[in-house]
Amino acid sequence: MADEQEGLNKNDGMVTDILNRRYVPAYLKSVAWEGFDFAGHDIKIVEATDLYGATVWPSALVLCYFLEKHGKHLCIEDKCIIEIGSGTGLVSIVACLLGAQVIATDLKELIGNLQYNVIRNTKLKCKHVPQVKELTWGSYLEETFPKSSSDFDYILAADVVYNHPYLEELLETFQHLCKEKTTILWAMRFRKENTLIENAFINNFQKSFDLEVVYDLPSLNIKLYRARRRCKLTA
Repeated sequence: MADEQEGLNKNDGMVTDILNRRYVPAYLKSVAWEGFDFAGHDIKIVEATDLYGATVWPSALVLCYFLEKHGKHLCIEDKCIIEIGSGTGLVSIVACLLGAQVIATDLKELIGNLQYNVIRNTKLKCKHVPQVKELTWGSYLEETFPKSSSDFDYILAADVVYNHPYLEELLETFQHLCKEKTTILWAMRFRKENTLIENAFINNFQKSFDLEVVYDLPSLNIKLYRARRRCKLTA
């Protein structure tokens, strides 16, 4: 019981630290932005309130925090990373500031804002120039990212599972991009109204991938997962 309470207290401290990485400017400018403190940089993110995917959700902060704290252990520097459902680009920006070779992806209507944020926060600051590409889950995957030439060390994803009709396409995208050596880092926020949908997706995901919980943050209803492709059994 004492160990369990100690774990909860540790998580509470972590959650406070994660949420404190977000700040708002002291005065308004012509372009509204939110500030974030990761990887030793002040990151300014422009959101689009009329687009669901162009908002920074808490899952992105959790994933950024993990990358910052464990980037050296994960050997992030120089690694080839793709983020799916990048939204505002915060996670991709942090990975790039940590020295990774990053491709940030999202839907066509989000690319403009995503590219603006990525360029604004990485220009002349990073070892590798990040890329921004359009990616619609489950569509033209081989044409956009051919398996023969796509070799990602990490796939990053934050809050990509929620109540939308493209979960099969999302799983297909994970499967296409992930090779045997690839590690998926996926932060997921659980919503009570979506419990059945979320559990069904996780069950389907585990048919193809080994899944482990890295962080469990009940106060945020967020879990951070690490996943690898399941090894095929040979006869």
